[in-house]
Amino acid sequence: MPRTRNPYPAEFRQQIIALAKAGRSVESLAREFEPCVATIHGWVKQAEIDGGTRDDGLTSAEREELGARARRTGSFARSATFSQRPQPGLQRTT
Repeated sequence: MPRTRNPYPAEFRQQIIALAKAGRSVESLAREFEPCVATIHGWVKQAEIDGGTRDDGLTSAEREELGARARRTGSFARSATFSQRPQPGLQRTT
């Protein structure tokens, strides 16, 4: 069994965010639906950042771009590190 669950569908997240913005408490939403309080708070915060009402974080587009850059940089770093490792069974002489 996988350690993590599949992400919640986007429509479900949008419905929860709309309910929270309409005045429902995050705690009551967490009790009624499955996500925990911290998850719902994160969704609401990200929606506010994406909507421009908050400026204390990265937008979803910026996060995606940063992640793509990290994946590209990481793959280059891993390939360079792998090529510099000594081969098993070969002794290094100095």
